[in-house]
Amino acid sequence: MLGSSNNEGASRSDTSHASPLIHLALTDDWELRGDGSGDIAQIQFRALRELLGIFQNYRARTTFNVELMQQLTFRKLQHKHPELGHWADAWDDHVRDAFRDGHDIQLHVHPQWSRAEYVAGKWKLSGDWSLPNYPEASTYAMLADGKDYIENLLRSIDASYRCVSFRSGSSSVAPAQFILSILAKLGIVFDMSIIGGFQVHTRNLQIDYSNCEESVVPFYPQMNDARKVSNKREPIVCVPIFSFTLSRRWASRQTLAKISNRAFRTFKGASNSNEQSEDYTSQNWSEVGRSSLLARAYKKGLKPSLTGKQMTADLALFDYAGLKEMLGAIRKRARASGLSELPIILTNHSKDIKDFSHIARFVKDIAEAEDMRFATLTDIANKLNSGEFAIRMAEHQAGAPI
Repeated sequence: MLGSSNNEGASRSDTSHASPLIHLALTDDWELRGDGSGDIAQIQFRALRELLGIFQNYRARTTFNVELMQQLTFRKLQHKHPELGHWADAWDDHVRDAFRDGHDIQLHVHPQWSRAEYVAGKWKLSGDWSLPNYPEASTYAMLADGKDYIENLLRSIDASYRCVSFRSGSSSVAPAQFILSILAKLGIVFDMSIIGGFQVHTRNLQIDYSNCEESVVPFYPQMNDARKVSNKREPIVCVPIFSFTLSRRWASRQTLAKISNRAFRTFKGASNSNEQSEDYTSQNWSEVGRSSLLARAYKKGLKPSLTGKQMTADLALFDYAGLKEMLGAIRKRARASGLSELPIILTNHSKDIKDFSHIARFVKDIAEAEDMRFATLTDIANKLNSGEFAIRMAEHQAGAPI
């Protein structure tokens, strides 16, 4: 049962300059690309082993948000395509190995796998990318089946294991009439799909989190719109993924690097995995409509160089300098919260990592920090349940806390 009070659990710091204890959750969305492309042996299995080696070196316990609709689809079609059974077995083995090494495993779902075809060794995913667009019965089935699969897999190792957190594919969770209610019914303690400031308008997704009412500390959400804070206790909590404004210097450097990469790819043609990943991104994540090409170029290129850039704390997006800047932003926002301790969740997409050395240096910095502790999502769920972490709720219109 979740703890109670308006800013429940953890005590407030005595001053805004005190250094709170930050329970930092390094998470990874472990999956193929959103259109089903990618070499599973390289962008999932090899990447996982690389990360496990880094985490072992610094005794970091982390969480892998494993994409279950992908795995369920492999299992569904394995009798017709035996190679899918081979990859699904290897998927299970890698998940169990990570769990035995002390890492956490939690639920991640991309609903576009609900209508998947496998033709000539390639996937065609025709399902809607946004979970809120599905009927309630279909949503329940996807979430329940995924949760059952991962719990059955891991309870053979630890009978006490339970799935306690959820991340929706592409963070698409709000507004929605029944997703949070389904998660609560399934026993999920918290959702981690909200990212303050995140906006997407592509051919596959339309998301607007530009006006989220809370983007740092855990909060009780309004059950039909996780962007808003409820004025009462709810059966589920939202813990946002961290986001921050990247400096103009780093944003300028990132923009120049993208321009150079695109020019090189245009000249050479896509031939390796990284270049194919860039093609996937440009085809599936390019903004469409609403504004002119020139306006979008200004928004994505010139404006960040002038004002900084709103960024999701996704480790795969940054070099070491960018990751260091992220740590500074985390500490600043944690101090501003006024809490003596709080959870901060970072995401990662191991399929997109080009250089693991940057993440290794970042993990080393965290391991040596006096104001940070590695936390799994199960750790966070336990502290939310015990009341050790504050859970925000909205105030009455008159300003008095509930």
